[in-house]
Amino acid sequence: MIYERKSGVPKFECTEYNSKTKDYAVLIPIINEGDRIHKELFRAKKHNISDHVDIIICDGGSTDGCTEEKKLRSLDVNALLVKKDTGKQGAQLRMGIWWALERGYKGILTIDGNNKDSIEDIPKFIDKLEKGYDFVQGSRFIKGGRAINTPMVRNIAVRLIHAPVISLTAHQRFTDTTNAYRAYSRRYLTDERVQPLRDIFVTYELLAYLSVRATQIGMKACEVPVTRAYPKKGKTPTKISFFKGNSELMKILFRNARGAYNP
Repeated sequence: MIYERKSGVPKFECTEYNSKTKDYAVLIPIINEGDRIHKELFRAKKHNISDHVDIIICDGGSTDGCTEEKKLRSLDVNALLVKKDTGKQGAQLRMGIWWALERGYKGILTIDGNNKDSIEDIPKFIDKLEKGYDFVQGSRFIKGGRAINTPMVRNIAVRLIHAPVISLTAHQRFTDTTNAYRAYSRRYLTDERVQPLRDIFVTYELLAYLSVRATQIGMKACEVPVTRAYPKKGKTPTKISFFKGNSELMKILFRNARGAYNP
């Protein structure tokens, strides 16, 4: 089914493999992740994650065969959304958030699809949502978390620049603010003071904005420990280029601090 002309939502195609079965959904934005997404989904299957959430793939237009239907079905994917419009991660998340809210989920989780994150920790996020938290940030840097083979430049940038600025903007301390492994309550995402479904969120703006807006408007936020593991050798699995990508991240960070994304 094709969805289009929805305000703040890119045109996309939806293929539902199953109906809604859980109160929560996890959105996994991908594009050409190859076997990495399959390995991540296999780990999810091994740990029975589909007993806790509906798994939704938010594809940016992959051409490498990683979204082959038979494979996704065998790995307990509930639905595949494919963006047919402009935009990158922010647009993929917007289509996923809109669709999940329309489907009636109580809360929405997000996680990268490059097999770096401990997808088996999803129940920790749901537990916090059930206890009344509106924003739950996964962190490798708090007690119980594990940072494995994190590149030195990334480690320094997160700890000394990104996390302090986000914390100041949010008026609450956060430690792992570039980590897309997090959860949001329905109450948070549908609050008129938030409005995540806007075309200004194209790349990484939405992640930065949603990191700070909950506590700015008096909602409850916390962190939970997770593992984020980079490969020991070889190319780092990331969509952020060293110079251009990181420069854009910094621009987004400081625009966010100035309140540029507030409704």
